Amino acid sequence: MNVTATRFSTQARTWVLIAGLSALLIAIGGRFLGGAGYLLFGGIAVIFVFVSYWFSDRFAIRSSHAQAISEEDDPRLYAIIRDLAQRAQVPMPRVYMIPSEQPNAFATGRNPKHAAVAVTVGLRKYLPEDQIRGVLAHEFAHIKNRDILVSSIAAMIASAISAIANILQFGMIFGGSDNRDSPFGGLAALATVIIAPIAAMILQLGVSRQREYLADATGAALIGDSKPLADALETLDRGVAAIPMPVTPATATMYIANPLRHSGMASLFQTHPPMEERIRRLRALRLA
Repeated sequence: MNVTATRFSTQARTWVLIAGLSALLIAIGGRFLGGAGYLLFGGIAVIFVFVSYWFSDRFAIRSSHAQAISEEDDPRLYAIIRDLAQRAQVPMPRVYMIPSEQPNAFATGRNPKHAAVAVTVGLRKYLPEDQIRGVLAHEFAHIKNRDILVSSIAAMIASAISAIANILQFGMIFGGSDNRDSPFGGLAALATVIIAPIAAMILQLGVSRQREYLADATGAALIGDSKPLADALETLDRGVAAIPMPVTPATATMYIANPLRHSGMASLFQTHPPMEERIRRLRALRLA
C-alpha cells in the first residue's frame, strides 16, 4: 500500500473510533443521566482533559527528568531536527535529553508552535544516524498530525464515559437508581457500569494505535524512505527488552516504543500496536 492510501485509511479508522466513543457517551449519558447531572460530570471530564492537554509538555518532560540541551551540546542532533522541521513545515521544537540508557524518544506539545522533542542518551549512543533520523521523523509526524490534540479528544470522551459509569455505580450502591424495580433496568445499569468503561478504553486504545501507524507512515514519507524507521523499531524493541526505564504508565504512551514491557493479557491493553506489525507495514510501504 502506498503512503497516501495508508494515511487516508488510518485517519478514517481514527475518526470512526472517535465517533464510536462519542456515540457510546451520548447513549449512556442520555439513557441514564441526562440533563444537569450529565452536563456537570461531562464538563468536569472536559476540564480535566483540557488542563492535561494544555500542560502535557511540561508534565511529560518533568516526569522523564529530561534536560534541555543547546545546539552546542549536540550540533549533529540539532542539524537532523532542524532539517526534519523544515521538511514537516513546522517550527523548530525545543530539544531535550533523557538520562536513560534505553534507546527511546517522544514528542509532546499542544500544537506545533509549542512542541518539544526528547531523546534518550541510549538513542544517541546505540543507534546509527540514519535510524535516529527515522525515529525523529516519526516524532515530527506526531507534531505535524497534531496527535496530542486527537488523543486528548479521545481521552476527554473516555473520561466522561468513566465519570458517568462511576455515577451509576454509586447510584446502584446507595439505591438511587430509578430502575431498581425493573430487573431489565437494573441489568442495563450494571452492564453500563462494567462494560462501558472497558469499551471506552478499548476504543481509546484503538485511536492511540492508529495514530502510531499514521506517524510511522508519515515519518517514512518525510524522509522518503521507510527502511531507517523499520530498522530503528527493531533496534528499539531489543533495547526496551534489555534495558529497563522507570516511567509512569501515563507517560509511557508518548514514547515511540513503549518503555514498559507487557506480556499475556496485559499486552491486549497496550497503547502501542505490536512492534512486529509496525515493522511489517513499514517494510511493505511504497513511497513512490
